[in-house]
Amino acid sequence: MRDALSIGDFSRATHLSVKTLRHYHRIGLLEPASIDPGSGYRRYTTDQIPVAQVIKRFRALDMPLDQIGAVLSTTNPQARRDLVAAHLARLEDNLARTQSAAAALRNLLDDPTPGDVRIERRRVEAMDSAAISDVVDHQHVTAWYHGALGELRATARAQGLTVAGSAGAIYDDDLFTQECGRATVFLPCDGPVALTGRIRPLRVPSGELAVITHAGPHEGGIDKAYGALATYVATNEIGVEGPIREYYVVDHDDTADESQWRTEVCWPIFRVTG
Repeated sequence: MRDALSIGDFSRATHLSVKTLRHYHRIGLLEPASIDPGSGYRRYTTDQIPVAQVIKRFRALDMPLDQIGAVLSTTNPQARRDLVAAHLARLEDNLARTQSAAAALRNLLDDPTPGDVRIERRRVEAMDSAAISDVVDHQHVTAWYHGALGELRATARAQGLTVAGSAGAIYDDDLFTQECGRATVFLPCDGPVALTGRIRPLRVPSGELAVITHAGPHEGGIDKAYGALATYVATNEIGVEGPIREYYVVDHDDTADESQWRTEVCWPIFRVTG
């Protein structure tokens, strides 16, 4: 075979280890041009070098092997571009999350406590709401909350209901302690809610709460607000059993400026009013 290379020479040419080339052969990603039936030696052609280089570039971008196989096997140029574009979009999304996490870490290291700690004790009255409730994994709760709240607001508009207060959520302890638990997002409304899809009417119970306001998106350090609130409740020995609440006083539905978002984090406490 002309232009044939041993697996060792092909490894040197492509900077892919022999172990990696054997693995790619086993999974059908990059098969040798020929295999000696007696010795089992693999032989590659020089025409396969660009293919190996493409695979190496994709792996450097953390593309899974099955997706690389799909890119290489398709003969449709548009389908190939779509597969690559989808992976690049995932990389950009991961990069944005990494940058956000890095910024939050720097903020935490520079100042481990919220800059302006104001905690108030407040009694909230029961309110009629439209609600969506489900058991959610902690790592998915933010995406679930956005979807549920969007569904609630769209349904309220469709049913001609007037929103009667800030949207909120109730998070059971298991969501924090067991990484999976019930989350309930609610939207106060001025009239009865018709049952639609996941939406059910809910009378949010009254309660005595210690309240701290977090400014900005949740990824921007809401854990610091939780920490300051827990410290306040423990220091004053006023905490009681019950779920955490959040009220979304200003959120993405009000403004695209994340610095203007305001979330009230509420911890259940002893009765503090007469």
